[in-house]
Amino acid sequence: MKIAISGGSGFVGQALTDHFTSKGHDVYILTRSPDGKPEKERVTYIKWLSDDHQLDELPFLDAVVNLAGESINGRWTEEKKEKILSSRIQATRSTLDLIKQQGMKPDVLINASAVGYYGTSKTDKFDEWSEEPGNGFLAEVTRQWENEALKANDYGLRVVCTRFGLILDKDEGALPRMALPYKLYGGGPIGSGEQWYSWIHIRDIVGIIDFAIKNPQIEGALNATSPHPVQMDDFGRLLGRSLNRPHWFPLPGFVLRTTLGEMSSLILEGQKVYPQKALDHEYKFNYPTLSSALNAIYEQ
Repeated sequence: MKIAISGGSGFVGQALTDHFTSKGHDVYILTRSPDGKPEKERVTYIKWLSDDHQLDELPFLDAVVNLAGESINGRWTEEKKEKILSSRIQATRSTLDLIKQQGMKPDVLINASAVGYYGTSKTDKFDEWSEEPGNGFLAEVTRQWENEALKANDYGLRVVCTRFGLILDKDEGALPRMALPYKLYGGGPIGSGEQWYSWIHIRDIVGIIDFAIKNPQIEGALNATSPHPVQMDDFGRLLGRSLNRPHWFPLPGFVLRTTLGEMSSLILEGQKVYPQKALDHEYKFNYPTLSSALNAIYEQ
């Protein structure tokens, strides 16, 4: 297959690129700055989102994966929030322009999204048939993001909006920052400890995206989370056990709210999300439980 990835230089994009090229597929990474990128077999960097773009160098594509967008890490000032939203909308519109220019259209657009779509709750369970978006900034961002991506249906593409949970990897993403207090013997429950973390191992993010590309029955929302979400207190205990460290030093919620502002909601609130559609289509998780994922990451 020939697959274009926007945001291909990021955490998930790099993992996807390594996976697809290892399977013999050709990957075209859409980037603002192709110069100076590391050379990789079966990888081509295409200049994108600039006046002198090189999209005419793209071949006919089988699939497009759109991961591009401003990082949500950092204090959510009004300027930061505007960048988070506008970068996703702009990148998705540019992706649609790319698709429009293709003489022979790709089969599928895989567009990133997030479980923030559902809002937060300590009691409710969410799956892909929970149609109404929740409240809050991230719910509004993901709603607009997905609506923009679904316009690719007008070009005859199948569209899949992969709602990412908390992605676990030893060196990238949130887990290294979560593990640091434990390594310093200061880990423990954060806030109430009752908030739900809908997590997924990076290998299963890659697996679900590959699975969605290859299965024409899958379209619309697709939760990219483990089938076993856990509450924060249980997450911390298992993380501490994996690192052979105690889980005992509580961090009050007001400390995070003071330090991080509105962004603290990512840590102090959560949602219990199930990957019902992936399960219905018989996707086999590499790491369905948190203990299996953490043991693999920390090689126990």
